[in-house]
Amino acid sequence: MTIKKILIANRGEIAVRIVRACAEMGIRSVAVYTEPDRYALHVKRADESYSLGDDPLAGYLNPHHIVNVAVETGCDALHPGYGFLAENPELAEICAQRGIIFIGPSASIIRRMGDKTEARQAMIQAGVPVTPGSEGNLASLDEAKSEAARIGYPIMLKATSGGGGRGIRRCDDESELEHNYHRVISEATKAFGSADVFLEKCIVNPRHIEVQVLADRHGNTIHLFERDCSIQRRNQKLIEIAPSPQLTPEQRAYVGDLAVRAAEAVGYENAGTVEFLVTGNQVYFMEMNTRIQVEHTITEQITGVDIVREQIRIAAGEPLTYRQQDIRHQGFALQFRINAEDPKNNFLPSFGKISRYYAPGGPGVRVDTAIYTGYTIPPYFDSMCLKLVVWNLTWEETLNRASRALNDMRLQGIKSTTAYYQNILQDPMFRSGEFDTSFVDEHPELLQYSDKSSPEDIAIAIATAIAAHAGL
Repeated sequence: MTIKKILIANRGEIAVRIVRACAEMGIRSVAVYTEPDRYALHVKRADESYSLGDDPLAGYLNPHHIVNVAVETGCDALHPGYGFLAENPELAEICAQRGIIFIGPSASIIRRMGDKTEARQAMIQAGVPVTPGSEGNLASLDEAKSEAARIGYPIMLKATSGGGGRGIRRCDDESELEHNYHRVISEATKAFGSADVFLEKCIVNPRHIEVQVLADRHGNTIHLFERDCSIQRRNQKLIEIAPSPQLTPEQRAYVGDLAVRAAEAVGYENAGTVEFLVTGNQVYFMEMNTRIQVEHTITEQITGVDIVREQIRIAAGEPLTYRQQDIRHQGFALQFRINAEDPKNNFLPSFGKISRYYAPGGPGVRVDTAIYTGYTIPPYFDSMCLKLVVWNLTWEETLNRASRALNDMRLQGIKSTTAYYQNILQDPMFRSGEFDTSFVDEHPELLQYSDKSSPEDIAIAIATAIAAHAGL
């Protein structure tokens, strides 16, 4: 089976990333957009582009409309990217009904792994360790109290269909459970269309370790080693690292084998990520993401495997390019999510026009983005501007390269998280590689950075402001 034309059901940097993979494979790409994205980079870079309407979000969230565009434009495949409809089984089902290849797992697998309680049961049956928790969805607050008492506080109250850090609350005692129970149900209903919730034992200050897997329809499943995603704020990842500087070779082999076992247990196909919580020598399954991850970049840097290319090949029915024995990792890679947020003001969004953007470069530096000088970041979508990825042979050399690359970059006209990341890079605990998910909360002093703008930057900012005031 040959794929000749792919519709990309997404926007931003991931859409640009998929366009590039298509170009290298000789496949035509089709972009879709809503009105705020009319001048977006993915629209400019794709071979063809089509409007989904004026509403900023509705078009991206309408699977029937998107698949109609794919059919009408002669596409034989659709790539969902991440976010939006990427883990919506309805999109995969509609693609199947309309004869469009969905570049991802089947609708049944998306649905099964998207249901956190069902995923837990599948892992238990496969012998993959899970955190202690409720056997299924909670029927009432009284049942939640009973289960929490049995497991012991603290517990995590979670939306069964949740993801992306939403629909989740930590409860340290019964009063907090009472306070959060209906709140999580409300969040789950609004965000995911389901009121189902469950609870798990809260693993205090774990490391967040995830493993990239690839699986084809010919019975081949491999892992591409792990990523450490412990540097996060309110369950949102900020900095990701591959491989984890904290795992021993034995632990690395163990979590890799667990991830493969998890994928094989549910008959998984395409690219996916199995996420774990690690404390000491204990490893617990958390969830499986049935799509490409934002942080796939760092896995590509340490292994040399083009994950998007493999996704397309798998969807076309081809076997994996690699076997497990072919996969090696070299050096370390870090990814920084450069967000349009003000860290000094509670990370409030900072949308607006980019007056100047200069991308860093040099050996071992990669930037995945959809922004450019003059681009206006709309207020309707995620605040991430770009992903800065750095690689080097040793941990210390990678940190030094990261600091240099962040310093080289210029992003003006908006507030961003760049300077905050520079402070993290200089923190002794981070540099030692000994950190967990509590790092951001326990280091509020790192938010107190100074404005390190150069005289050149200040002059440009003043000139830009004067020109804007004059209407130029």
